[in-house]
Amino acid sequence: MLPTITVDVGTTSIKLCMFGSGGGLVASARHATPTVQDTWGEIYDLESVTETIAGFIRGLEPSTRQSVKRVAITGVGESGGLVRPDVSLASPMILWHDHRGADFLAPLTSADRSLIYRITGLPVNANYGLSKVAWAAGRANHAGEQAQWLNIAEYLAALMTGERWSEYSLASRTMALDLNVRKWSAAVCALVGLDVGLFPELRDAMDGSPITADYARETGLPEDVRIHVAGHDHMVGAIGAGLQHGELLNSTGTTEGLLFLRDAPSLDESPEQSKLANGFSCTGADYTLFASIPTGGSAFATLQTMLGMTPEQLSACISTLHERYLAGHVDLGSVPLVLPQFRGSPPPTKRASARGVIAGLRTDTSTEDLVLGCFLGMALQFRDVLRLFPAQPDRIKVIGPASLNPLWLQLKADLLGTPLSVSQLNEVVSRGAQALASNASCDWEDCQPEEVLVDNQRHDRLGEWSAKIQHQWEYLKGVPA
Repeated sequence: MLPTITVDVGTTSIKLCMFGSGGGLVASARHATPTVQDTWGEIYDLESVTETIAGFIRGLEPSTRQSVKRVAITGVGESGGLVRPDVSLASPMILWHDHRGADFLAPLTSADRSLIYRITGLPVNANYGLSKVAWAAGRANHAGEQAQWLNIAEYLAALMTGERWSEYSLASRTMALDLNVRKWSAAVCALVGLDVGLFPELRDAMDGSPITADYARETGLPEDVRIHVAGHDHMVGAIGAGLQHGELLNSTGTTEGLLFLRDAPSLDESPEQSKLANGFSCTGADYTLFASIPTGGSAFATLQTMLGMTPEQLSACISTLHERYLAGHVDLGSVPLVLPQFRGSPPPTKRASARGVIAGLRTDTSTEDLVLGCFLGMALQFRDVLRLFPAQPDRIKVIGPASLNPLWLQLKADLLGTPLSVSQLNEVVSRGAQALASNASCDWEDCQPEEVLVDNQRHDRLGEWSAKIQHQWEYLKGVPA
């Protein structure tokens, strides 16, 4: 591995790491992702984002800073903005969940939508970049001439190198990339009135560019450093986890991702109806089949707000519930049924307008009952989405904040009847970014995984409970927003 600074721009936080040549973590920092509201929604506060990154680099020990050979940047897949050749912005840098371009997709016919899936492997949705590009280009007019769409990670790389390019795993989240020929699709762009020239050249994650002399001077980095766009954060996590074919990556963050590697894209009717997302892996050697559950680790913050609990109080509650659950002291029949669609619904509906529902409240319902109901609902939701895939996994590898939530992990393992292999290292995505920039690979055992095993009696109890509530669960999922 090459000494590498990694930048991971997530929905909730920016994770910054410095890894040495042996892959060991030398320094790290985490900052809340700076965003602001404009007239239409939420955008990045780019001045704060860039200063956060430069400040971390300047804060490294001089000898450490001089050892750096690579900077590898990863980020949320669907964010971005229009960037001119001089790297100035022709539009805001829009967040992934912003739907300001949805009106450009509304006129598409069912035949158009099916064509888009067969070309790009993505179900039509305003989360993806295409409609945001249409919105941004329409507002930029002549000010957007020669501007091109860059993801937030690609924009940061452009600031450091003066060059604009798109990495394949991120490009495959725009809904404008033809998976069959690995090129931008003029046919899809034309459906929303766009010129394919709005998208930049394509490069693999391993193909970096030299840092500019100006950025090297500003941050104190050596002038021989190369900058890499490592890719879409979940896909980079698959590299850090050493994901193999037949295995499932359960990548937990603000959202929860389910990811399989594939030899070819799945573009037929079944995955299209299930709204599964195809794409490219960061190495370019594999295709990916992916689903995102909007409510993942964000449920922790939602419960704090809903129940008026501090992070410490909620953590203590989860620990108590975990102990009670393992001891068999939980009455599943008295727990409210929680549909945790706090940030919209997962496939196969993918409705941003969907909302959570709680059923079965009683006069004796406690705070602990609601917390347990939420994580039971998240386990049910995970099982529903997993069943949409054409094959079930030989092994489930879990990365991200879920590794710190033993209740969530055990409920999921027991409900599925499948053991989980859980990373004990925090920054698997960042390790994957270093590996890509170093043209190296990662071993899952280096993540120090621990096994969450299935208890057959608890599995049977959860199976009986889920069968009893199945009709009500399906009803809740159909409740209008």
